[in-house]
Amino acid sequence: MSPFIGIGLKILSALAFTFMSAGVKWLGSDYPTGQIVFFRSAFALVPLLVWLGLRGDLIASVRTNDLRSHVIRGLMGSCAMFAGFVALAYLPLSDAVVIGYVSPLLTVLLAAIFLGERIRIYRLSAVAIGFMGVVIMVSPHLGTASLSGNVHATTLGVAFGLLGACCAAGATIQVRRLTARESTGAIVLYFTLLTTALGATTILLGWKVPSPSHFALLVAIGILGGIGQILMTQSYRYADASLIAPFDYTTMIWAFLLGWFLFGQLPSTAVVLGGVIVAGAGLFVIWREHRLGLQRAKEVEASSQRAT
Repeated sequence: MSPFIGIGLKILSALAFTFMSAGVKWLGSDYPTGQIVFFRSAFALVPLLVWLGLRGDLIASVRTNDLRSHVIRGLMGSCAMFAGFVALAYLPLSDAVVIGYVSPLLTVLLAAIFLGERIRIYRLSAVAIGFMGVVIMVSPHLGTASLSGNVHATTLGVAFGLLGACCAAGATIQVRRLTARESTGAIVLYFTLLTTALGATTILLGWKVPSPSHFALLVAIGILGGIGQILMTQSYRYADASLIAPFDYTTMIWAFLLGWFLFGQLPSTAVVLGGVIVAGAGLFVIWREHRLGLQRAKEVEASSQRAT
């Protein structure tokens, strides 16, 4: 275990995903979402296949005994990607990224419903406070920047952002089920392949031929997504999840900086305040899970000592 290496990899992963999101936002108004999803997924396969090959896990990652579960996880993750990319087209970069922080809170609720996990009062309170932060975050976007008729551009962005967070939470629950019997390589590989296939089908709805510079950016989006996935996976090899997970929230810093430098967009006070509340609630849930894990470990150790 090398905690500093794990933390460093996690921060680099967050940076890669934020640069990827910035690229998606840059092109979001010029190209169909399905076309961007295809490039994001297809070229993510390049670093992913190289990584699996170097690890000697490529063949093992292709083998699976539960293709149905991979398809379900892939559909949920694909919906999250499509919705998230639409949100990026309509919202400032920092706002779209921060709304994604709703996903871990929703995961707590879905885990109770579908996995039978107990939600104690501490976690339930943190989730409730987190959703208060969501209300504060989205309030400035309800009713501004008219898109057409009674629908507003940023309102639509918020709706898709929240939809993406819900789908991402559902995908996380499915991943928890899969990890009990499938390798990490298989989970990532089948998700990427399915998302690539779904993105490719949207060519029937009409794609645009990209300019050379835009093509290069589309390729970079995919490669950054693949590298971010690898860095994130590797980070958990060097430190406990309870230590690594909070550094997901460094995406807020990168999103604020990139939104300012690339798009001239600064987050509103409401978005910053709501984002801090949501992130704080998520961090509390992580801390609480860590404490419960330590408590359970002590109980198991005490029980084994009594047995001997």
